[in-house]
Amino acid sequence: MAPSGSRNVKRGCKRVFYWIPVFFIALIVAWSYYAFVVQLCLVSIEDTWEKVLYLTVYHVIFIMFIWAYWQTIFTKPMNPLREFCLSYSDKELLHREDRGESQQEILRRIAKELPIYTRTNSGAIRFCDRCQLLKPDRCHHCSVCDKCILKMDHHCPWVNNCVGFSNYKSFMLFLAYSLLYCLFITATDLQYFIKFWMNGFPDTQAKFHILFLFFSASMFSVSLASLFIYHCWLVFKNRSTLEAVRAPVFRHGIDKNGFSLGSSKNFRQVFGDEAKYWPFPIFSSLGDGCSFPTCLVNIDPEQSSSPTSCNPPPKSKTEGRHFPFKPMGESQSRLLSSTTSWTESDIAADDKNGTNNPLMTVENEA
Repeated sequence: MAPSGSRNVKRGCKRVFYWIPVFFIALIVAWSYYAFVVQLCLVSIEDTWEKVLYLTVYHVIFIMFIWAYWQTIFTKPMNPLREFCLSYSDKELLHREDRGESQQEILRRIAKELPIYTRTNSGAIRFCDRCQLLKPDRCHHCSVCDKCILKMDHHCPWVNNCVGFSNYKSFMLFLAYSLLYCLFITATDLQYFIKFWMNGFPDTQAKFHILFLFFSASMFSVSLASLFIYHCWLVFKNRSTLEAVRAPVFRHGIDKNGFSLGSSKNFRQVFGDEAKYWPFPIFSSLGDGCSFPTCLVNIDPEQSSSPTSCNPPPKSKTEGRHFPFKPMGESQSRLLSSTTSWTESDIAADDKNGTNNPLMTVENEA
């Protein structure tokens, strides 16, 4: 009982520790609200119309900023579908076998029914020992959450959550609105900052708040701008932070542009087809997070009939077999309109490729 109780205490302490950055951001935002609304607008600004204008614009940006931040924090990361998990019999069979070619046969038998195109650096099918599943493309295991996260970008301590397929749009809007929030405060506070700095106003409580508000907003603007620009570049290149650090490996080799479909389609893959939803932190991304269309630059003969390659093969009678398992919406289908389906011929080619590849070993890629 004692070891179990000790583990629970440690787990509880870790949970509290992980929330400290979020509490810090919440305190900064709460103070900035008080400093801007009360000390700047209500106390320092005398012109009524200027007050109304500043307060109106500020609260619109503030609401969108808080909404996006909330969604990024509390949107649960999506995990792979159960089709990617090993069944009980497959687990038993895999554990009984030695780590060799016999295990590869088991994994290849499971993988041939799934749209998995990425591999490990050694050419093996990406398998997670902790979660006991075959990793979908762009899926990675988070050591903090101790789960496999679909299209994982990174684990962000400032939101105490994994940024991935389910909340990446919210994260982008959080960066955008937080940057806009800081820039608006910096711009509106500038003239009063200069007046207070030049002793144009008497020393009051408002002076400290306005001076510190300007410095804080300016510094946060610089850091947020760099981070936002970097993630905009990732969106238009259709890469995650992990993929920017380590390019994905396909069956033909490493290809950093393997998932790029062009700037427009890359953007719509994250934000969706309907522009009316783009400014709002609600989920509108395309796809299911388990399979992604690819545009392979160096296509090898064994991938010529890939269901998501840029050069589609001739249509076949089995072209109607689609993945993911749940039907895709009309907007999602348009993104894949230039691609063909996952066919039986592809499965056979993949099976043949796996059988003849001596590098196909089990490897857990965290």
